[in-house]
Amino acid sequence: MTAAASGTVYLTGAGPGDPNLLTVRAHRLIATANAVYHDDLVPRSILEICHPMAEVVSVGKRCGRKCVTQDEINRALIAAARAGKSVVRLKSGDPMLYGRASEELAALECEHIPCEVVPGVSALFAAAADLRVPLTDRLTASRLIVLTGHRAANKKITRLWEGTLPQDATIAIYMPGSNYRQLAESLLGAGLPGDMPCVIVSRAGTGEQQALPATVATLPAQTALPAPTVVLVGRGCERCFRENAAIPAMAAEELCVAVSAG
Repeated sequence: MTAAASGTVYLTGAGPGDPNLLTVRAHRLIATANAVYHDDLVPRSILEICHPMAEVVSVGKRCGRKCVTQDEINRALIAAARAGKSVVRLKSGDPMLYGRASEELAALECEHIPCEVVPGVSALFAAAADLRVPLTDRLTASRLIVLTGHRAANKKITRLWEGTLPQDATIAIYMPGSNYRQLAESLLGAGLPGDMPCVIVSRAGTGEQQALPATVATLPAQTALPAPTVVLVGRGCERCFRENAAIPAMAAEELCVAVSAG
């Protein structure tokens, strides 16, 4: 497998956090790069793969904390590549899914810096595999819809989904936040029934993974789990109710009324 090349930037997926879920390509690049710029969510167990002489820099952006701006990250990647370094921009999950890869690619391409995108296992797929929740199913889910509860700073947040969500789909919600009542209101407002099964998954694919089964109507009753979280919604999540005893005690109908009343 080819080592990281000088003057090239690799937008690389670190997966959900388990080193065993890295691609072979990602592992090789991390081990041979001169410089690694990584997200906050990339764990030490993966950073330990870096070459002992590599420059390893955290450029994580987390809510409520001072962070490196995207422009600063772009400039750092360009400067390192121009200095002849082989550069890995290490992103949690997959770089092309809510990883702001478009902004970094545009900056690198504008400066004619060679770059490559290396896919990674996203939290969605890690959660589905671990919980054995089928994302598509011949009988219950003919499509997969991926949403985010987070928007860019200059985008006004309105509803999670404009219009009516199909009921024959699995819906994956990244960065749902901790206000599960607001999330439930948005899903109910998009036409999903209160008894639609869902599961909140925290730190998917890691040894710290937690999963809470619920329904759309009982989401407000759930304790907020540590970020990062992803919420899976759909009939495929019903198996989580069969295999997890921590089922919400409040009836779906009761919370449907509560959510509707605000």
